[in-house]
Amino acid sequence: MKYLAIIFSLTAAILITACGNLEKDINLDLPVYESQYVVECYLEPGQPFSLLLTKSVPYFEPFPENPLDFVESILVDSAKVVISHSGKDYVLDNGVFFHPFTKKLFNYSNADLVPGGHDNDFSLKIITPDGKTITATTHILPVVPIDSVVVEYESEADTLARVLTYLTDDPATKDYYRRMLHHNSLDSIPDQDFTTFDDFVDDNKIVFGSGFDYAVGDTVFTTIFHIDRAYFDFWESTFNAINANSNPFGQPSSIISNLSGDANALGIFTGLSYDRVAVVIEK
Repeated sequence: MKYLAIIFSLTAAILITACGNLEKDINLDLPVYESQYVVECYLEPGQPFSLLLTKSVPYFEPFPENPLDFVESILVDSAKVVISHSGKDYVLDNGVFFHPFTKKLFNYSNADLVPGGHDNDFSLKIITPDGKTITATTHILPVVPIDSVVVEYESEADTLARVLTYLTDDPATKDYYRRMLHHNSLDSIPDQDFTTFDDFVDDNKIVFGSGFDYAVGDTVFTTIFHIDRAYFDFWESTFNAINANSNPFGQPSSIISNLSGDANALGIFTGLSYDRVAVVIEK
């Protein structure tokens, strides 16, 4: 046993020494990053036309100390942006625009309101400052109304409730949804925010639940977006890409866009239709 102990000690010492020798600085020659145009445009009936045109930046690029410097560095100005619908062209002006409802910043806008209706497509054409073209087509889906919102306690003695949101799905169509749940304010970070589809729906009824997290007097905003496949793919791929970047063992994930043209742009051009119900929690 004495000899085994000596051998074990020597082996451990060798392994520790070897591990120490493995510590070495490695310099990686990363390929030159080619920036891409990034487009986000959400058409909401009754709201002005708004579009954000930026350019992507390298993942390892140092972040400026002043956030405003970063915003200014990625905004793309002097592009020609036109959205067409039912024979009418809407030219979007370049500037800095703040949407008071969504709290989002845009750099192209037209004060005309997005028309409703679900029969005719919207088309987008962007001519970038360097002469490249970005195009896309989308439409606005009909709203899928929320049937009811039910506040439920696990027992009469409990002080925290959950919220159940019910809607009816059309069995004749393939439908995609985005579900958002906000607590007390639409400005807050949502308690729930995810996309889903209707492949596993029973009896054409969909129920979205929550945890038992809400007390008497709380206000809960439940929102159901009826989205198309292009927006579903974009949202899911963006979510996966963010997770991959934060996980050292994650697989790289590319973002799926519905944009075309020789600019090789990333992003989404889509319509927004949704139903929203606000509920005050009562006992």
